[in-house]
Amino acid sequence: MFIQTEATPNPLTLKFIPGIAVMASGTAFFTNEKDAKISPLADTLFRTPGVTAIFLGADFITVTRGIDDTWDMMKPQLLTAIMDHFVAGKPVMLDAVVAQASSENDSDVVKQIKELIETRVRPAVAQDGGDIIFRGFQDGIVQLELHGSCSGCPSSTVTLKNGIETMLKHYVPEVVAVEAVM
Repeated sequence: MFIQTEATPNPLTLKFIPGIAVMASGTAFFTNEKDAKISPLADTLFRTPGVTAIFLGADFITVTRGIDDTWDMMKPQLLTAIMDHFVAGKPVMLDAVVAQASSENDSDVVKQIKELIETRVRPAVAQDGGDIIFRGFQDGIVQLELHGSCSGCPSSTVTLKNGIETMLKHYVPEVVAVEAVM
C-alpha cells in the first residue's frame, strides 16, 4: 500500500491519501481521544504524540498537529499507523456517520443553501483536506462548521467571506452573511 501525503493551506494539517475509500458515506471529525473511540483508525492516530485533530473524508485523512510539534517526527508514525490499519482490514468507524442531508421540513432557501454547499463548497474544500457542514440559517446568516484542515486554517476567514459568502449571496438573495460556528 502506498499512502500519498499533501500539504494543506493550514500549515498545522497534513492530508494522507491511502488510495482506497476511507469513509463509505459521510465524514467524521475528532478533536480529542475520547470522541475518537468510535473510530478505531482515529483512536490509533491519536496515540501519536502531538495529534490534536483528525478528519476522515471519503478517500483521505487529515491530521492536525500542535503548534510546537513537527511533521518530521510525526509523519512516519502516522503513515505506519494508517498502513497497518488498512492492511489489517480493520473498520474505520464502529458506528455509521450520517451526512446531513436536506430534510422535508427545510424551507426552500435552506434547501438551496444546502445544495450549493454540497455540490460546490464541500468538493472544493475536500481537495484541501477539509469539510464544511451546514449548521443553520437564521436572520439571513448562514452558520457553517469547519472541519479538517479548514478548522483553524489561517485562510478560512478569507474562504468563508470572499468565497462561500459571495457565492451564496449571488445564488440566494436571502443570504446576508456567513459565519463559522463550533
